[in-house]
Amino acid sequence: MANFLTRTRGRRHGGTRLHWTDWLSYAYLLAGLVVMFGPVLWLVMSSFKTESALSQFPPTFLPYSQKEVVVAGYDKPLPLFKAKDDQGQVRELAQVRRIGLVATMVDPAAPQTEIRVNINDRQPVNELKFASGNYTEIFGKFAFGTYLWNSVFITVVATVLTLLFNSMAAFALSKYQFTGQKTVFVLIIGTLMIPPTIILVPAFLVISELHLLNNLWGVILPAVATPTGVFLLRQYMLTIPDELLEAARMDNASEWRIYWKIILPLAAPAMAVLAIFSFMWRWNDFLWPLIVLSKSEHFTLQLALNAFQGELNTQWHYLLAMTVITLIPITIVFAFLQKYITTGIASAGVK
Repeated sequence: MANFLTRTRGRRHGGTRLHWTDWLSYAYLLAGLVVMFGPVLWLVMSSFKTESALSQFPPTFLPYSQKEVVVAGYDKPLPLFKAKDDQGQVRELAQVRRIGLVATMVDPAAPQTEIRVNINDRQPVNELKFASGNYTEIFGKFAFGTYLWNSVFITVVATVLTLLFNSMAAFALSKYQFTGQKTVFVLIIGTLMIPPTIILVPAFLVISELHLLNNLWGVILPAVATPTGVFLLRQYMLTIPDELLEAARMDNASEWRIYWKIILPLAAPAMAVLAIFSFMWRWNDFLWPLIVLSKSEHFTLQLALNAFQGELNTQWHYLLAMTVITLIPITIVFAFLQKYITTGIASAGVK
């Protein structure tokens, strides 16, 4: 594997230097890496910035924040600047107040003498500081634990039910012969052409009649069976030899046992692919939970993120920290199951 990843065209032909196509390939891969992961990395670094650091212009990649110093005679720490005094010397001064274009500053070592400086003649003294409080304080300021639990519960339960119902339907459509089999399959696939927004009102009326509004089950149940999942699993199950099922039936195995002991283990790659898709769909879902849930104690993380954006004030440092936290579960699931994606999708198209 290491030889495959490091081999180059120039060295493969006996040369010691990289071929120009090798440099072009590396440049292309590096550009793709920056385009794909650059915004995510910027988001992570911004989530460690203080509220004042986020409002600085021009913005910085690293979480720099203005240094503050404790000055005798003042209750709060004062921001530190590099400024010119009356003699034209550059010194580190602490700003007491600012009125218009003039800032009143003092020397931290001699705070008795006030110095007036034009704001254009000063530069803030920045220091690298990771504001870890953005992550720890959200648990005390907001019902973050409740939002996280609601999202985890909806995602996990919906994913399990999606795998169960879709695999059952795919098993029936791939391994049983009955009248109207192809018609049923075509109707299921045909629902892919219906935009999800078209069925929002009927789905809402059904959930309302079942008294599931402001209930997490009202978010879970409407889409536990997806046409994409049925199609993916059916195509994969068609590759499983029918002789295995016939041999199991000759050993008096029930249909449920065949499904549970033979079909599901052999369809594990496709099930893993569907699990990743379902997890991403449910974790990132915003529109349907917004319609069904109106009480804040039932909000998911996505609804909570939207609720934090006020009309007059938005606490961006908390919002960015919560956004990073919402990315962690999907990243973990994808990291553990990504090896099944290529196998599952490729095998699903064999027949």
